[in-house]
Amino acid sequence: MRSDLPKVVFPVGGRPMVCAVVDASLEAGCGRVVAVVGHRQELVREALAGYTQVEYAVQDQQLGTGHAVNCAAPMLAGAGEVFVLCGDGPLIRAATLASMLAKHRGARAAATLATAVIDDPSGYGRIVRDAAGRFERIVEQKNATPEQLAVREVNPSYYCFNGAKLLGALPRIARNPVSGEYYLTDVPEMLLRAGERVEVVASVPPEDVLSINTPEDLAKVDAIYRSRGGKVGVA
Repeated sequence: MRSDLPKVVFPVGGRPMVCAVVDASLEAGCGRVVAVVGHRQELVREALAGYTQVEYAVQDQQLGTGHAVNCAAPMLAGAGEVFVLCGDGPLIRAATLASMLAKHRGARAAATLATAVIDDPSGYGRIVRDAAGRFERIVEQKNATPEQLAVREVNPSYYCFNGAKLLGALPRIARNPVSGEYYLTDVPEMLLRAGERVEVVASVPPEDVLSINTPEDLAKVDAIYRSRGGKVGVA
């Protein structure tokens, strides 16, 4: 992004992009939002200062998504259902989250994730399914085989977990030998292998998961967000 700022504070629709993710979460029915902050966290706290529902967990070291969620674990105790989302995905829709939650509850699942099929899956974790088309696991790009890299169904990092099942799994995530990180993407497979139910909602529109890695990407996402009537102003 040619900047030292945390990506989530760059503006989309005239506000820090993380605001759109918080808005979608609240619209989907979340009563609390825990923001995991680290590098230049004061800027993220400032961006979200207008939300009374937001609390903060601090990740001092960048050791992966599993580690980030584990930093918030003490604040998730007693939570019945937990969404885990990325702060740099401002095109997320509350309707998608509501659909995930409905399926999660209806199936009494331990985890429910949404997937998207996109033309260029570069950079995303790939969804691996068995011969019958059932979800097996998520494989991060760094760990994928050439065959898996050809898969266009990806993980946009929209998760809904049973809170207790999530908290039970987090300490068991092993450090990935390739990246040195702790992947939250390991948790659905762990739960599945333990006999738990894992559901998939394959319904995320491709444009909703556009990556923002350059100023040009940011301008494209901003235009889409505004075209939907996204808020323009200050949170």
